[in-house]
Amino acid sequence: MSSANQTTDHEEIRRWIEEREGTPSRVKDSGEGGILRVDFGEQEENLEPMEWDDFFSVFEKSDLAFLHQDRTADGKLSRFSKFVSRS
Repeated sequence: MSSANQTTDHEEIRRWIEEREGTPSRVKDSGEGGILRVDFGEQEENLEPMEWDDFFSVFEKSDLAFLHQDRTADGKLSRFSKFVSRS
């Protein structure tokens, strides 16, 4: 697997997600703010889409960073990502 990068830059995160046709989302019924996810393709039943402003508001309040991989080891566009604590 190719190495992963970590960022808190909103524009970089948005660009990465949109390049992969992802949608900012959260897990349904996951409490205040919610658990952030990126939904790719057909909407998953347990996820609900979010507006970018709401998504980044939860991202900041939860003190998260975005861990992502740009390319797989064989050079293909990667969809690997996860949200991690900044600390």
